[in-house]
Amino acid sequence: MNLMFLMAVIAVLAWGLTALLRRYALAHSLMDVPNGRSSHSQPTPRGGGVAIVVAFLVGLCVAVVAGVELPSEIYYALLGSGLAIALLGFLDDHGHIAARWRLLGHFAAAAWALFWLGGLPPLAILGQAVDFGWLGYLLASLYLVWLLNLYNFMDGIDGIASVEAICVCLGGALLYVLHGDAEAAVLPLMLSFAVAGFLYWNFPPARIFMGDAGSGFLGIVLGVLSLQAAWIDQSLFWGWLILLGVFIVDATFTLFRRLLRGDRVYEAHRSHAYQYASRQFGRHLPVTLAVALLNLGWLLPIALWVVLGGDGLFGLMFAYAPLLVLAVKFRAGELENI
Repeated sequence: MNLMFLMAVIAVLAWGLTALLRRYALAHSLMDVPNGRSSHSQPTPRGGGVAIVVAFLVGLCVAVVAGVELPSEIYYALLGSGLAIALLGFLDDHGHIAARWRLLGHFAAAAWALFWLGGLPPLAILGQAVDFGWLGYLLASLYLVWLLNLYNFMDGIDGIASVEAICVCLGGALLYVLHGDAEAAVLPLMLSFAVAGFLYWNFPPARIFMGDAGSGFLGIVLGVLSLQAAWIDQSLFWGWLILLGVFIVDATFTLFRRLLRGDRVYEAHRSHAYQYASRQFGRHLPVTLAVALLNLGWLLPIALWVVLGGDGLFGLMFAYAPLLVLAVKFRAGELENI
């Protein structure tokens, strides 16, 4: 099967479905209405991320049927966990699901994925190979649940979650190619094309928002892909963690700062660094483009260095250090003055 043709079909499918979802949202008043915790000023249709879910999963199934060599473990891990998180997010977008039930669903989806992936492989830390055993399942589940939630938290201005996913996926695909595992690049490339089709409608100024279905789906899929990379070679896992740095650092730093202050961290807020930055610049576009620049100009070269033989933990700390500086500079987690 011609993979580039499949990629193009995935992108067009996502583009067309987003247009239909936008019409549906407008006709049924499924709008994200601005409030004191919003980073936008105009009512905007929501739920467009369902197009990413459908386009990617349809592409995944077509690839398997057409004979593209994909490990059955990753196929079932992505299909089951992705569908579960997307469905949970869709229901939450159209109503409200209590936080405890959402969290239970998140851990169930993570458990499903880890059942197929086999947990967390041994990692070299400070020159020593560490086999986490059963603890690896717990650590990996916490990692997946945090990643899907932080992706939802970081989807707060036009285009940022889409641009982040495309940059991470293209970077991850390049890591595989340079590592000599070009066949593993198919999945992140498929996801990047699905997101690109949606981004046409989500690029600043956005004509439709992703919604929890799309952001949660991207978070769990990127997490599963990064754990798959760990089983191929641990240097690839470090590389994926570096590529995800913009979102991981901003969301995690913000969470810890709010926890230390005693905030109700499950409540909506707009105190992430990227949100403060968008208000400082008065527009979303400069911040979204800055995220792309950080990914491609800073994080990707360091991830490539790690995969080509550099130390993973050192590379991670080196990559994250200026991101922490930016988080402090743009007041991540500081008390809002609303």
